[in-house]
Amino acid sequence: MTTRPRTRAAPAPATEEAAAVPTGTDSAIYDRMVSAILDHRLPPGTKLVEDRLASAFGVSRTLIRPVLVRLANEQVVTLTPNRGATIAQPSEQEAREVFEVRRLIESRLVERFVGRADRDDIQLLTQCIRDEEAARAAGDMRRAIRLSGDFHLHIADRAGQQTMGRILREMVSRTSLILMTYSSSHSQARREATACGCEEHRALLAAIRLRDAREAARLMREHLDRLEAELDFSPPTGQAPDLERLFAPMV
Repeated sequence: MTTRPRTRAAPAPATEEAAAVPTGTDSAIYDRMVSAILDHRLPPGTKLVEDRLASAFGVSRTLIRPVLVRLANEQVVTLTPNRGATIAQPSEQEAREVFEVRRLIESRLVERFVGRADRDDIQLLTQCIRDEEAARAAGDMRRAIRLSGDFHLHIADRAGQQTMGRILREMVSRTSLILMTYSSSHSQARREATACGCEEHRALLAAIRLRDAREAARLMREHLDRLEAELDFSPPTGQAPDLERLFAPMV
């Protein structure tokens, strides 16, 4: 199931590109921090102390600060004056409100899209699903979440309803953070849940191909219901992670 124009969703480079990034660069630090959030090794509310992060990564604080600003711009980190940075912690109520809004507007957007979609739209959505499946198979959850959002945003872009489209952009962005925060921490359960997401996108695309607006709207609501039902709002257990141990240089 992540935030705004879609460029604000957390980007994920291809595996080969990520491997080529030097470990002491801001891009490498960013990638490792986002991975730790997705893997639930940095739970919501974790305080990010600049000195400890700098020590953990073996860099100066001046390299840590722009990474935290970037994460804050993507709503993954909260920056508070005089209190520093923490991993963002959307509330359960906020998460449920986001999905309620999405159900209300996306069922209408997909109905409008069905009447306007052309062959290029169908091809783009098909490729988006394929890329998402490949990302999930590779364990690249950041890219998979972004591609899932792109699927929904393309439908909104082509639905011809700018006001709802603008609202959905913000909702998709917030959904990305919610999924990063509250998706199942158990890897097998998460793989099964996200695989269902690809299957639901394929079913939705089939209804679009058939120009069945009512069925597409129904499938969209069910898809969003399922995503919300998979969220795990259990409070994190255990102590706050040791940042220096978590981000110790890889050998």
